[in-house]
Amino acid sequence: MSNAVIHASDADFDATVLQSDVPVLVDFWAPWCGPCKMIAPALDELAGDYAGRAKIVKVDVDQNQATALKYHVRSIPMLLVFKDGQVQGTQIGAVGKPQLAQLIDKAL
Repeated sequence: MSNAVIHASDADFDATVLQSDVPVLVDFWAPWCGPCKMIAPALDELAGDYAGRAKIVKVDVDQNQATALKYHVRSIPMLLVFKDGQVQGTQIGAVGKPQLAQLIDKAL
C-alpha cells in the first residue's frame, strides 16, 4: 500500500477532505470488499501520479459509518471527488485507472 494514500476517519474527514486546498478523490471501501481490493493498486499509482496536485483518501465504511451515511454510501466501492468542500464527481463500482484519473482531472 502506498504511503501517499491517506486514510481518513469520521473524526478527521472534514480537515483531510473538505478543507483541502487541492481536489480529493475519496474511496469509500471495506476490507471484505473484493472490487475495493481490485482498484487499490490503481489508487496507489494515482496517489503518486497526482502528488502535490490532488489527494487520494480512503474511508473504511465499517469503521466510519457517520461519514458513509452523510454521503449516502449504499454500495462500495464508491468514489467521490471533492473540490473546495463540494462533491464534484461520483463513481460507483470498480473501474480502471484511466476512469479514476479522468474524475480527478475534471476537478483540477
